[in-house]
Amino acid sequence: MTTVLLVRHGLTAVTGKILLGWTPGVGLDDRGRRQASDLARRLADIPLAAIISSPLDRCRQTAAAIAGRRPVSEASPGGPRQVEIDERLGECRYGDWTGQELATLAKDPLWAVVQSHPSAVVFPGPEGEALRDTQARGVSAVREWNERLGPDATWLLCSHGDVIRTVVADALGMHLDMYHRITVDPCSLTVIRYNERRPFVRRINDTGGDVVELLPPPLPRAEGSAGAADAAASSPGSRKSPEPPESPGSSGLDVDEVIGGGAGGFRPSAGGGTG
Repeated sequence: MTTVLLVRHGLTAVTGKILLGWTPGVGLDDRGRRQASDLARRLADIPLAAIISSPLDRCRQTAAAIAGRRPVSEASPGGPRQVEIDERLGECRYGDWTGQELATLAKDPLWAVVQSHPSAVVFPGPEGEALRDTQARGVSAVREWNERLGPDATWLLCSHGDVIRTVVADALGMHLDMYHRITVDPCSLTVIRYNERRPFVRRINDTGGDVVELLPPPLPRAEGSAGAADAAASSPGSRKSPEPPESPGSSGLDVDEVIGGGAGGFRPSAGGGTG
């Protein structure tokens, strides 16, 4: 399965206060840089086939922090990995709402529609976008990168709260009108695995804890190979990694399809906001 790590950018000085949208020149503040550094450290051992970012500064900086902590490995022989930009992962285009205070926008009659019937919303002004179009371009980007990178790839995208929530809603088979039920905090990690039959949402809004389940499995022990067992036991992927109840394929199901399968660590944190 193709595994996608969806990361929201870290905090900015106005996250939760201003609807930034595509406002240029707004980068991470000290809190956001610490968040990005912490997440980069957590993900440092995860082989990534690509790191793809929204073109906006707050995402590029978050993605750059993660790329800068890439280890030198077979998957990334040069160490730090280049961040590629995909316009489709940019924030929703909020039109005339861009740059306004959220407290002011909450008094606009359109705000109630955004909260209750977002699939009907087209943001005002000549550059305003429909939320359904935001979802369509975000999902298309994910699907096309999955196809390009292949079924065994693990890759990371860095985007925005609304974009990530719409992608998660699609993976969960939820109507866009329910996407507000999904929480995506600044610098949180969400993980979706895609196969030919359906996506599996493994983590949502993960802001701490280990990511050992994302490591590739240890190499199988070769017959008569001295030290193979010790090498497998000492590899990072062997620590705390849960064993599937049956050998792969013995039940005809993927591990993710087994009833009762865990979704990984989840710890909500304070500090939300749009953008």
